[in-house]
Amino acid sequence: MVVSAILIGIAYCVLNSFIAEPHRRRLNAVMVAGAGAAYLSSGAFGPWELAFTAAVTYCADRGLKSWAFIGVAWLLHTTLDVLHHLKGAPILPFAHTSSLGCAICDPVIAIWCFSGGRSAKEFRVKSAV
Repeated sequence: MVVSAILIGIAYCVLNSFIAEPHRRRLNAVMVAGAGAAYLSSGAFGPWELAFTAAVTYCADRGLKSWAFIGVAWLLHTTLDVLHHLKGAPILPFAHTSSLGCAICDPVIAIWCFSGGRSAKEFRVKSAV
C-alpha cells in the first residue's frame, strides 16, 4: 500500500506537469480545496472539521499565487488523514485504509508543490544544471 500511494502521488504530479502555468497552479489550488472539504460529511471531529476546512480553504486561496501555500494545504490534509485513520473514520467509508493511503500520497504532492510545482521538463533542466 505504501508503494502504491507514493506512485499515485508521483502520477498526480507527472500528469499535472503537462498543464501549462499558471493554469497548473490554479488547478492545484482548486484540487487541494476540494480535498480539504472531503471529510466534512464524516463529522468524526465535529466542528473542528469546519475549522480545518476553513484553514485549507485559506491556504488554497493563497495558493492561487503561491505554490508554497498549496504545499502547506496538502500537509494540513495529511494531518487530518492521519487523525481520521487513527479514529477509524476513513475518507472512503468502504475502504478502511483510504485515509492512510491519502496520508502517504499527500506529502509526495506537497513536496512537488514546495519545489514550485514544476513540469517534468523544468525539473529535468534544473536538476541537470
